[in-house]
Amino acid sequence: MKKSIAYAAYEPNKPLGPFEFERREVGATDIQIDILYCGVCHSDIHQARNEWGNAKYPMVPGHEIVGRITHVGTGVKGFNVGDLAGVGCMVDSCGVCPDCQADLEQFCESTVFTYNSHDQHTGQNTYGGYSDHVVVDQRFVLHVSEKLELAAVAPLLCAGITTYSPLRHWKIKKGDRVGIVGLGGLGHMGVKLAHAMGAHVVLFTTSPDKSADAKRLGASEVVISKHADEMAKMAGSLDFILNTVAAPHDLDQFMALLKRDGTMCLVGVPDGPHPSPNIANLIFKRRQLAGSLIGGIKETQEMLDFCAEHNITSDIELIPVQKINEAYERMLKSDVKYRFVIDMQSLKR
Repeated sequence: MKKSIAYAAYEPNKPLGPFEFERREVGATDIQIDILYCGVCHSDIHQARNEWGNAKYPMVPGHEIVGRITHVGTGVKGFNVGDLAGVGCMVDSCGVCPDCQADLEQFCESTVFTYNSHDQHTGQNTYGGYSDHVVVDQRFVLHVSEKLELAAVAPLLCAGITTYSPLRHWKIKKGDRVGIVGLGGLGHMGVKLAHAMGAHVVLFTTSPDKSADAKRLGASEVVISKHADEMAKMAGSLDFILNTVAAPHDLDQFMALLKRDGTMCLVGVPDGPHPSPNIANLIFKRRQLAGSLIGGIKETQEMLDFCAEHNITSDIELIPVQKINEAYERMLKSDVKYRFVIDMQSLKR
């Protein structure tokens, strides 16, 4: 066992603070990574504050991990000491169920998440990336390109794959008209990725002051969704909508913007239900309302390779770990463009 230093949540309503624990020894198929950067996801706040009701304390959040490999087990293939590597939202699954066999480990009933999950190796909780190192089975370690700014790669491990997976699943291609609802940590990645796939991207926001930034990121048009006249002009014009908003809101106003056979996919998880959609809005144009959850390991690697090819990273603000509680409060006010990333070397200062 090797001691790890970290920042942890100890109770739902208390600030995160320093924490020490032991990682497991590197097994035959394990890889040890010294964590250089870890993204801060909104789900970290939900979990740390027990807003989803399943928190286990002490909790070390963080599932957007990038760093350098320092140790590989004797049975590891394809990874070497010194390589850059990433770890996303999952660190294990059963490997034999239909979902795992289809490279869709995120849907496995036995998925082990990177933190706040049961670690079958130790019998304890899994601890995430707000720490100095991590030990993960090679099946859940990802190759990271040397070409991109490493700190800005970290959010790709959640925000990137969360938006890439539905765009790929619904086969977005050149010339498709794609709406992105919300310009936050997820939405800004949705704009970048859909643009790189060749889509005509329409960004929907309630904030007029985000228009210039949306166009910088790759949006061809920006619609202020609280302006009924602007929304009306978009009626029946979109092939696909990626809705990233993580708060209850009226889905019907966006469903009406889809063409016949169009789909709106939800990726934001609100803390309460959305108002019920008008079923006629679906039936009379054969529209679909769907959801998507991150992506499997194979698809996550595909996403990282796509981003390296197209020079795509997240727009970030780099912070020391000592400012994580301040970052949480700022995230709740949408005061970040567009993702906080922790410089994990700050743990040692």
